[in-house]
Amino acid sequence: MERTPLIRKFDKQAPHYEKRRKEQTQKVWRETLLRSPQGHVLEVAVGAGANFPYYPKHVEVTAVDFSPEMIRKAKEAAHENGIQAKFMTSDIERLSFPENSFDTIISTLSLCGYQNPSAVLNQFNQWCKEDGAILLMEHGLSSHPLLSRLQRILDSLAVRVVGCHQNRDIMQLIHASKLIIEKQESHRLGMVHLVWARPQKGMNSIPILEI
Repeated sequence: MERTPLIRKFDKQAPHYEKRRKEQTQKVWRETLLRSPQGHVLEVAVGAGANFPYYPKHVEVTAVDFSPEMIRKAKEAAHENGIQAKFMTSDIERLSFPENSFDTIISTLSLCGYQNPSAVLNQFNQWCKEDGAILLMEHGLSSHPLLSRLQRILDSLAVRVVGCHQNRDIMQLIHASKLIIEKQESHRLGMVHLVWARPQKGMNSIPILEI
């Protein structure tokens, strides 16, 4: 499917993403999730670099986004925060890295936009080293019946306006993937999830700690 219209949507939203970065919206969640990145980090859908203020300074980041305007804003954020980063203007769904390329893979608020989020999660599993970490902050369908119904009703409008699905069951997607969940937190009536996971390299999953 042609991605150019979607890329243009996100190009237009880049100033808004930059504003949210400077205002440090979702600061508590991002700080909580990003205490432990190590080594070579892949951040997908980097946006305007909202995570960069919370990264430890010793990491080496490969930052990917299909929006040139988002990449431009993210480069400014990396410079402001002293983050060593390499930037790739590319669609993560069409990108390939060698297996076991990264120590940490980070995705924040990106699973709502992919055509095939399950395939992307399984790519994370392949690209992450066996002893690495996969850190996710994602939004989706609420656990509240009335709110989830409203999300389903408004989903097509949200996709047309901002390119973002509201009706995806994020935890179901992650559970169905090859990732092993080590810990998760859910917030805002089950709409926002923080997930600490690791790749499954021929191992069985372990119990989940829910907070």
